[in-house]
Amino acid sequence: MPVDHYENFPVASLLLPKALRQPIEAIYRFARSADDIADEGDADDASRLQALAAYQAELDAIERGTPGDAPIFRDLAAVIAEWKLPIVLFRDLLDAFAQDVVKKRYADYPELLDYCRRSANPVGRLLLHLVDRADADNLRRSDAICTALQLANFWQDIGIDWAKQRVYLPQADLARFGIDEAQIGAARWTPQWAELIDFELTRTRALMLEGLPLVHQLPGRMSWEIRLTAQGGLRILERIGQARGDVFRHRPKLGARDWVLMALRSLAC
Repeated sequence: MPVDHYENFPVASLLLPKALRQPIEAIYRFARSADDIADEGDADDASRLQALAAYQAELDAIERGTPGDAPIFRDLAAVIAEWKLPIVLFRDLLDAFAQDVVKKRYADYPELLDYCRRSANPVGRLLLHLVDRADADNLRRSDAICTALQLANFWQDIGIDWAKQRVYLPQADLARFGIDEAQIGAARWTPQWAELIDFELTRTRALMLEGLPLVHQLPGRMSWEIRLTAQGGLRILERIGQARGDVFRHRPKLGARDWVLMALRSLAC
């Protein structure tokens, strides 16, 4: 499975402590395969929801202490038991993936944040449990980073999501800046579009910076992993801003120079 396919998940990175790579890989395989059920291929909505319900049933079996024989669930059950991970976080991920099948629009920012609470925040919370740092302040900061990463991915992929009939830009924000969905479909940049995206970038950047002090509460290599991940999100936001929001023609993709800059900024944060 390609380790770069799940944008917000640091999968077995060389920065991670060796002891954490196997549990993170097991969590990743579960999350990636479930997300692909919701997002990839040409299955109809009913089939996707049925397959995700089967994943929920596998979590039920793990919770009962009778995991299935498939390696993905057997390995996940062992990780949950060894590291005492809250199974509700895995259920939240599945709930978000199922929502992606049936919900294509978000009325306002709070509704979008509720989706991020289940689609992104469980990832950070699971990592905190793995390093035994899951206190209330750390969870709050982790949620801020993970939600910001998810939002950065939304703003980066507006055109890609449109092709999947999804619009994550809140409908209230579109109306506020006088943007209709036909403009997204036409990939048409205007000054009003630039103002809308700048508004979203500013709010997302503030959220990331709110969570960034978390890195000082994490042990050694995990701290550096999250520093670099957060700086990657901030760099994506910066690159979108430099293109004045024209992600249709200038979708940012991090290159070698970006990684050098992110590494230097990680040293300073």
